[in-house]
Amino acid sequence: MGFAMAASSLHDRDFYAWTQQQIRLLKSGELVDVDFEHLIEEIEGMGAIERRELTNRLAVLMAHLLKWQFQPSFRGRSWQLTIKEQRQQLQRHLRDNPSLQAKLSEFVADAYLDAILKAAKETGLEESTFPAHCPYPETELLNPEFYPGTP
Repeated sequence: MGFAMAASSLHDRDFYAWTQQQIRLLKSGELVDVDFEHLIEEIEGMGAIERRELTNRLAVLMAHLLKWQFQPSFRGRSWQLTIKEQRQQLQRHLRDNPSLQAKLSEFVADAYLDAILKAAKETGLEESTFPAHCPYPETELLNPEFYPGTP
């Protein structure tokens, strides 16, 4: 019990030292001394970071697709490159975390709400200008040839 208290306080006092201690304990098989409570918490947090990364990248991508579609007179190389960059980053993220692909529609729905706000903020258009639900099929979001409103 005393060690768990020490490990807990080490987690709060010096996170890096705590991680190194936990790695050493796991590698040596000293499982009785592992701070499982914090270890589980940290692993859950890592998963949440991966989900947030995907949602944020989707929001940036969809905001630029909305801007591309709803402000065609402002289309430029910068928007095009941002769209291309986000697609590449998303493909890489999904390749590195393939289990996220199964929930992509859920992430798209969440990210689209953020995309509307980003697009409204960056264009000056009203939020109601944009469709209430994502108008882009998931298969097109990562398609390098897809730019809404262009032939």
